[in-house]
Amino acid sequence: MRMTCDVCMHRCSLENGQTGICRARGNRGNGIVPLNYGRLTSMALDPIEKKPLRMFCPGSRILSVGSFGCNLKCPFCQNHGISMAGERDSEVVTVTPGQLADRAADLRDRGNIGVAYTYNEPLVGWEFVRDTARLVRMAGMKNVIVTNGSASDRVLDGLLPYTDAMNIDLKGFTDRYYRKLGGSLEVVKHFIERAAGECHVELTTLIVPGENDSEAEIKELAAWVASVNPRIPLHITRFFPMWKMTDRDATDIGRLYALVEAARGSLEYVFAGNC
Repeated sequence: MRMTCDVCMHRCSLENGQTGICRARGNRGNGIVPLNYGRLTSMALDPIEKKPLRMFCPGSRILSVGSFGCNLKCPFCQNHGISMAGERDSEVVTVTPGQLADRAADLRDRGNIGVAYTYNEPLVGWEFVRDTARLVRMAGMKNVIVTNGSASDRVLDGLLPYTDAMNIDLKGFTDRYYRKLGGSLEVVKHFIERAAGECHVELTTLIVPGENDSEAEIKELAAWVASVNPRIPLHITRFFPMWKMTDRDATDIGRLYALVEAARGSLEYVFAGNC
């Protein structure tokens, strides 16, 4: 029987056996299920600043985990080996939420404060994030989500009660650019508004030459963020040629810093990244 996935804006309509655009969810006869539940492709104890979060538990470390799949198609993705992969393309280690929460607790003596769900798009497998986050919170530790913000209210309803911080990609501020990446600007804006009302939020905008690098766009983006909360930190980050986008140079550093200054006209905290 055909069923519709309601996790993101794509609303994939899937026959039994079919897999969605994200490659991580599929109709397997009893509903739409997360194919990547508990199947980790990456795990590392990272500095919190690497998420990037500059104003949340600075100087700490966090156990960072990822799986496979993503619901966007950014041609510059630095983690395309897992984000663009499906269940048959990935080398995985299967863990339960309890095992992951226990691992996070075991690393407390190395400065670990909790778990960050990152590397691929974690919300295409949001059920595992929710189930783990509950246990991490019960252990007195913190949950961080690094996401493209392209998820539904139902996903937010399930996750926000257990989420301490998010870094959300705000990839640009035009519908044209978001369509090119396979997403929706309005969905991400709504996601940011909801998340910022309930947990610590920082935003990241990767500046891709010729795509989203105009001063006018960054000023408009920053003004909108300020309308949500002028104290939301914004990371304006340098692009490097990657994956399918090797046809242009890295972002000019001078240009990047000019955009940082433009954003500071509206926001209290703007950081340059990848410089």
